[in-house]
Amino acid sequence: MGRNLQSGDRLRPVDLARGHGLSTQAVRNYEEAGILPAAGRTPHGYRTYTSLHAGALRAFLALVPGHGHRTATSIMRAVNQGAVDGAFRLIDESHAQLLDDRQTLQAVENALRDLEPSAVSGPGGTFIGPLADQLGIRPATLRKWERAGLMRPHRDPQTGYRVYGEADVRDARLTHQLRRGGYLLEQIAPLIAQVRTAGGLEPLGAALHDWHGRLSARGRAMLTGAAELEAYLRERG
Repeated sequence: MGRNLQSGDRLRPVDLARGHGLSTQAVRNYEEAGILPAAGRTPHGYRTYTSLHAGALRAFLALVPGHGHRTATSIMRAVNQGAVDGAFRLIDESHAQLLDDRQTLQAVENALRDLEPSAVSGPGGTFIGPLADQLGIRPATLRKWERAGLMRPHRDPQTGYRVYGEADVRDARLTHQLRRGGYLLEQIAPLIAQVRTAGGLEPLGAALHDWHGRLSARGRAMLTGAAELEAYLRERG
């Protein structure tokens, strides 16, 4: 049988809030959301918490950086409802998402590394046929990528033909590499946007370095969250 949730020293909402820089209202909101177990009440109706509630709060706040507020909330609700396997499933899904993000980053780095200096775009740009030939694809594929926003060729004012400038060729070749890696157009679009924002491939190196750092920080935060959640599970018995 689980332990009495209200055993041990009594804590006020302010006692829980103070150590984490929270407001007492935030603590009450967490309880109402199911992040904390239900509080006990004094004869006058005031909430009282215990060390178990403090452990739940520590676990939740540790889970948020690695899993996000919504998933951390769902994990704590599942634990407090006794659905521990459901909580573990949510954690597994977060780890799977982190792995997918790492694989996406690796695919982008591989694609950038495989890009050779372009030989199809001269000072005036190139037309759709030569670019399609260079990539080994059909012109219709380039038109499809254009409709997806992956490149933005301009039109020759005299002929109306598409003219692909240096940036368009770069984006087409990067898209081609990622499509060969199995990525969907909707997955590629934000990566192309990032290349454009960075101003090209070379400045993107700093963005990729930052991306690595954020993934590593997320992985480490997941470890911290797991440790606090394990401590909370032990205290719940």
